[in-house]
Parts: sequence; structure tokens; C-alpha cells
Amino acid sequence: MRDDHPTIAVRVEEATLVPDGGPARFVVSGPVPHGDLAAAAAAAGGRAAPAHGRLRLTVAPDAFAAALAASPSSAPVADAVTGAIGRWQAGAPDLVLADGRVLPTSTRTLIQAVLNVTPDSFADGGAHLGPDGDVGPAIEAGRAMVAAGADLVDVGGESTRPGAEPVSVEDELARTVPVVRALAEDGVVVSIDTTKAAVARAAVEAGAAIVNDVSAGALDPQLYPTVAELGVPYVLMHMQGTPRTMQQDPTYDDVVAEVFDHLAVELDRLAAVGVPPERVVVDPGIGFGKTVAHNLALLRHLRDLTSLGRPVLVGASRKSFIGQLSGGLDVAGRLEGSLAAAAVAVAGGARIVRVHDVRESLRAVTIADAIAG
Repeated sequence: MRDDHPTIAVRVEEATLVPDGGPARFVVSGPVPHGDLAAAAAAAGGRAAPAHGRLRLTVAPDAFAAALAASPSSAPVADAVTGAIGRWQAGAPDLVLADGRVLPTSTRTLIQAVLNVTPDSFADGGAHLGPDGDVGPAIEAGRAMVAAGADLVDVGGESTRPGAEPVSVEDELARTVPVVRALAEDGVVVSIDTTKAAVARAAVEAGAAIVNDVSAGALDPQLYPTVAELGVPYVLMHMQGTPRTMQQDPTYDDVVAEVFDHLAVELDRLAAVGVPPERVVVDPGIGFGKTVAHNLALLRHLRDLTSLGRPVLVGASRKSFIGQLSGGLDVAGRLEGSLAAAAVAVAGGARIVRVHDVRESLRAVTIADAIAG
């Protein structure tokens, strides 16, 4: 998280009883007066406790807001709390594309198919890139993914596996733009997986409908302004470090809180440059600068991210933590674990899952959606 931004972030952990007048449990971070908030919680019959530099409160929201009214400096907190609890209760909104098409993230979980046009991605490097850079296999693979049930196809030309080296803009453009154009001409909803403003621009001009950035704008300062100018939805993901360094001893005091606060801050930064929250999807970045324990904590507490009011995307498919939890299985043996992770993500509020195995994932997600209601 970039610490110079005065965002008040409210992460709701539990608010099931609020409609019946019961308490909510939530964590407040940012430039807020902890003493005043704790006093207001006590006055409202609730309680407060410090939590890694933040404040966790358990209190009925209406009574808490009324108690805060006595402290003008705390007034913004009352609005932030009310808004976060309302978003947590409401669920995800739909995602509207620039051309007016609607992705129904309010009613079901969407399947985002991974299409790596790279020689070195961890799961399928080289599978979709022919001799001398021929992208014909990638185009056909993308069409097959849609036929298998993918709602959108995520095209990437640079591996973001741990330890990956960056590639040039020219190479990334050559790999992705023809694939994006061909699939978009078929009517496919295409997202471009890139950290580079120049690639995002070229891909959108070729027909991409969404920019999916693993770096939250940190690797190219022009990416946020470019997305604002293009007017397309943007996937905001958390990553600690860079793909080259991210798995070198990732460390957090509280991974759920830190990921949430990072996303909250970056939502504000995006809004400041002209990307409104309505165009943003949030992604906790499973496997991007996280240990197995970090990934599990984020999946267990995924519902917390719905406090941001945006569709939540989860990409756990075939990742190394699944292999480690399954006794050291390699990528080819991680299907069942990937399906389990996808189902848990749906139960936790994910509205888009990024997957390699489309047909199998669609079946699992359909059942998970039905159970989650």
C-alpha cells in the first residue's frame, strides 16, 4: 500500500445481524482518531480493540453513527462504515463494458479463461505460441475456450510467474494484439493481461474490453491515466514486489488487512485520475507475493473484500500453493485442487474466477453458485 494517501478504509468482517438491529464487526484503518472511535463504540454498547495499527470494532452501526455525531472529527468514519456495511450486504453489481454490454456479475460467477501467448508461463508456456511467434494456435485456443463456456478470455503476452523476466513492449504487442483482434471480431469479451500502458492502449484499440493489471499501476505510471482515457473496466490486483521478486520471502503483519487497504487506496487513486469505482474489479492476487498461509487466509476471508463494493476476481487455478497442499503435485495434477479453490472463492463472494480448465471450472462454479444462492 502507498502510505501517503489519506484513505479511510472500512473492512467488514461480519454484518449478518445488522438488518435485525444487531452488531457488525469491522476494521477501520487510515487517518482516524482511534480514541474517539473507541469511545463512541463504548457509548453505543459495543467494543473496540487495536489490530495491527488499525481498530476492530463490534457495534451496532446506527448506534455507533449516533455516538460519533458528538465528535465532528469522526464524521467521515460514520459515512465510511455505513457505506461499507451496505456494500457488504448488497453483493456485487454488474460490470458494464464501454460498448454497453453487461457482464452479469450481480447474478452469477463468470469464467475468465487464461490464454497465455507466451513461451514461459508456469501452467501452459508455449502451448499457444507456434513456431517463429505464430499466434494462430492461440486464436484457436481462445475460440475453444469460449465454446467450452468461458464468459471472457484473458490474453497475456508476458509471463507473470514467480521469477519471470520482463519482455519488451514490441514482443508483447506482437503476441497479443493479433489474438485480441481476432477474438474481439468474433464477439468475444477479451481482457488484456498487461502492466504496460502502450500494450493496454493497443489491445483496447484492437477490441479488448477490459485491462487486467497485476501491478496496480506500479510498473508503469502511465497505465492509470491510459485506462481513464480509454474508458474501459480495469482489474485492480494486489501484488507484493514484482513477478521477478514476489516470492522471495513475502511478509505481512496481517495479509487480509494489508491487501484490503491496498485495494481501497488504489480505488481512490484510480478515481482521482478518472477511473470511477463502477469500472473497477478487485483481485486479492492469490500467489502474487504470498505464501501458502497467506493465500489460504485471503480465500477464507474473501467476503471481506466485498466491502469495497466491486466484483471480486480470484485467480487460483493451477497455482503452486495447490500443488504444495496436494503433496507436491505438478501443474498437470492440480485440476481438482483448482476446482476446490474456485468453489470456495464463489462461496466467499467471488464473481469472476480466472481459470485454465474452462469446462470443468464452469461445472464446479455452477454448482457453487447454486449452493451459495
